[in-house]
Amino acid sequence: MKILALDSSGIVASVAVVEDDTLLAEYTVNYKKTHSQTLLPMLDEIVKMTELELESVDAIAVAAGPGSFTGLRIGSATAKGLGLALKKPLVAVPTVDALAYNLYDAQGLICPIMDARRKQVYTGIYRFEEHQLMTLKEQWAAPIEELLEELNQRGEMVTFLGDGVPVFRELIAEKLQVPYSFAPAHVNKQRAAAVAALGSIYHKEGRTETAMEHIPEYLRVSQAERERAEREKEQKPAGTKI
Repeated sequence: MKILALDSSGIVASVAVVEDDTLLAEYTVNYKKTHSQTLLPMLDEIVKMTELELESVDAIAVAAGPGSFTGLRIGSATAKGLGLALKKPLVAVPTVDALAYNLYDAQGLICPIMDARRKQVYTGIYRFEEHQLMTLKEQWAAPIEELLEELNQRGEMVTFLGDGVPVFRELIAEKLQVPYSFAPAHVNKQRAAAVAALGSIYHKEGRTETAMEHIPEYLRVSQAERERAEREKEQKPAGTKI
């Protein structure tokens, strides 16, 4: 089975192709460029370097959210366009699940944290059991202190990864009462290879969708939508029911 995977859910842009248990190619960039500038050229480079016939892929896996609203829209549009053009199914892989899968067979709890602004994170709680990723708490948006309190209550060693680590590293050191560590650089951000590997598992389980059906999972409204709602609330006359 050959899976083409895309991840533009955060500041990292990543494209990969996995065939069965072999990573054929992965192109990952974590630099100051927009995903609209990087994602398609990266895919084109992989196609050239591996002489990949796009029609030969069995499915397109995409990091489906949560994450950057703009990044998710770019990744979703790219995956949908490929799916429609190639007549291939899509596999929507939750972003936080894919991050956790970077730490395959790690001991203890795995806790990806993505910076969601306003002292919140997109996160989830996972562990590996018998070489399978087990979801102890599905991805959700939470205040960072609420997450740390829950991890303290669970009382187990935890490994953190994700772009929220440098943002909240000091707070973690201050508030967390259980043993913890931070994943190293080569596995601490989004990787399309993990999306592809997990996407392959989901594909075998029948967890696919058509390109037309695919919708990103934002988990919460965007900042622009929140600000618009706040403006509308402020503009309502006194005594108006909201």
